[in-house]
Amino acid sequence: MLGRVGIRPAEVDNHAWAEVVDAVAEFEDLGYGTVWTAEGFGRDAPTQAALLLSATSRITVASGVANIYRHNPYTLAQAHRTLTEAFPDRYLLGIGVGVPHLAEMVGRTWGPPGEMMRDFLDRMDSAMFTASPPKTELRTVLGAVGPAMLALAGERTWGAHPYFLPAEHTAHAREILGPDKILAVQQGVVLNPDKAAARETARENVRYWIEHSSQLPSRWNAVRDLLGFTEDDLIDGGSDRLVNAMVAHGDIGAVVQRVKQQFDAGADHVCIEILSTPGAEPTLARKQYAELAGALV
Repeated sequence: MLGRVGIRPAEVDNHAWAEVVDAVAEFEDLGYGTVWTAEGFGRDAPTQAALLLSATSRITVASGVANIYRHNPYTLAQAHRTLTEAFPDRYLLGIGVGVPHLAEMVGRTWGPPGEMMRDFLDRMDSAMFTASPPKTELRTVLGAVGPAMLALAGERTWGAHPYFLPAEHTAHAREILGPDKILAVQQGVVLNPDKAAARETARENVRYWIEHSSQLPSRWNAVRDLLGFTEDDLIDGGSDRLVNAMVAHGDIGAVVQRVKQQFDAGADHVCIEILSTPGAEPTLARKQYAELAGALV
């Protein structure tokens, strides 16, 4: 369903929908298995998925991820079933808890992540649906980082979608999920044959994560514990070792090597996300995804 390699265009909300559809049609023609769409405070996950599924014929569309504080579990379950019935084996719903300030922005009270997610899944499972039911499996993955959320993903869903984490975390996640669950990992990429320039762009993305790491401490805790980092690795946008671990950067060969490492660590699917310097002009990275397709697809 997902294919081995998918993509996550990072700047979808910053482009007119006609441009997005044209780009995704190109990605489909290039042979990518899945297009992942983020959800912030722009286009909501089910609407994006419905539009993209209608505009394409083969590629899987994955919501990666819909924030549970933004959605009612009953209506999200109905949307999930509607899209699965209309587009069999082409829609994957990813859901996650996000960070506390996102909950507060929609007037919700942040709660214990595992407890909140389990309750949300219970409510989705119990949702009434009187339309024509889907004939194929409903597939949900959790945006999981820490061991408790990964365990819940293995217990209750199709699998997990870890975001912005190194291959060492993929191996850790596979141990927790077990062999039979889907592990679809995001891999941040800076494609630039100028190694110094590529590393600087990668470092700016790591710097942004470091500056906001207090909002989601589980990611830093996981990286620190699995790779033996210390607080010194967070100085000046991150040590070279931290930047190397978090972002694949350099030429096509460097990206191919990192994707192989992710698969060797236990990933079933790798979602490539082309990263640019934070604050730069938004781009759908069509040229870079086309360059990578020949080596990865």
